[in-house]
Amino acid sequence: VQLQASGGGSVQAGGSLTLSCAASGSIFSFNSMGWYRQAPGKQRELVAVKNSDGTTNYADSVKDRFTVSRDNRKKTVSLQMSSLKPEDTAVYYCHARLRTRQAIGVIETYWGQGTLVTVSS
Repeated sequence: VQLQASGGGSVQAGGSLTLSCAASGSIFSFNSMGWYRQAPGKQRELVAVKNSDGTTNYADSVKDRFTVSRDNRKKTVSLQMSSLKPEDTAVYYCHARLRTRQAIGVIETYWGQGTLVTVSS
C-alpha cells in the first residue's frame, strides 16, 4: 500500500491551497483517511480526518478554514485549505487506516511521504 500526496507549495497569508492524496495497492477497505501536519520543532498533529461512518474530525485551529473530502471509489482524500495563516506552515502528511486484502481482519496505519506547505505573512 502506498499513499502519494501532492499539492503543497508556498502561498501568502489569506491564500488557498488544495492537497491531494491517492492510495494504491491491495486495499480491502478504509476506516479513515485524512491529514496530519508537523511544524518545525513541534509534534505531528491531526489536521482533518474523514471516517468511514461519515464523521469528520478537525483540529480546532483549522475549523471553518479547511475542508477534507474523500472519494472511496477513487481511493483519494483531499484537503482544501483557505484563509491560510503563517502558523499553518508545516509538512502535511496523508494518513490512512485501512484493511488490506491480505489481512482483512487487521486495521493498519499508513503514511504518505509528506508535502510542504509554507505560508508567508
